[in-house]
Amino acid sequence: MKALKSLAKKMLGERRARALHQIACRIAYRGTARYCPCCDSQCRKFLSFGIETRHDVRCPFCGSLERHRLISLYLEQRTDLFDGRRKKLLHVAPEAPLSSAIERADYIDYLSADLDRPDVMARMDITDIDYPADTFDVILCSHVLEHVPEDRKAMAEFFRVPKPGGWAILQVPILAETTFEDFSVTDPAERERLFGQHDHVRSYGPDYADRLAEAGFSGTVDAFVRDLGEAEIRRQGLTRHENVYFCVKDAASA
Repeated sequence: MKALKSLAKKMLGERRARALHQIACRIAYRGTARYCPCCDSQCRKFLSFGIETRHDVRCPFCGSLERHRLISLYLEQRTDLFDGRRKKLLHVAPEAPLSSAIERADYIDYLSADLDRPDVMARMDITDIDYPADTFDVILCSHVLEHVPEDRKAMAEFFRVPKPGGWAILQVPILAETTFEDFSVTDPAERERLFGQHDHVRSYGPDYADRLAEAGFSGTVDAFVRDLGEAEIRRQGLTRHENVYFCVKDAASA
């Protein structure tokens, strides 16, 4: 499939090649065993993905992974994001499977941001966000804080910039019994051994929720995925043990 995509791009140009690739994928993965809520598509199976290969996890159409599909479902079923009211949303390190759906909602004032990526709307250091307090209604940030040495400073900024009553979904991988960090470790191989990835600076445990509370958030560790049932968890390719960290800036604490 990759070779076909590369050949098509050379012969037809990138836009037409993408369209041809999508058609080929629709044919190759036609079926109903799996469902992706990010692109509202069914397929016979998901693809494998990852350095330590995880099987049946990546949508062949939009590229979503387990965590993207979980947040997509959560946004639809447990939040007011798509209720039609105007909102200003900050999306840090935006994931295409999520951002494409959000950008289609014309009542959402969408801002994508990242420190290094060139394909976003704003360059942003999340430990020093260059926006006034009480600016955003919603913040989405997934699998970023484990890369940030001053994560508490970033959490304080995420608490500062939402409006009172605003909310954030701040996901991190939970890989340890308690959060472990050692900033003397700089070797990529050693970081991968200790923290799960070469550019991570810590492994979070369930006490991650305590750090969010220290920043001021009224937080909910939502075991939403377990409410879906085993059949739906499997059909949508979700991770059964992953919680959603839904964080609210209470008006009283603002």
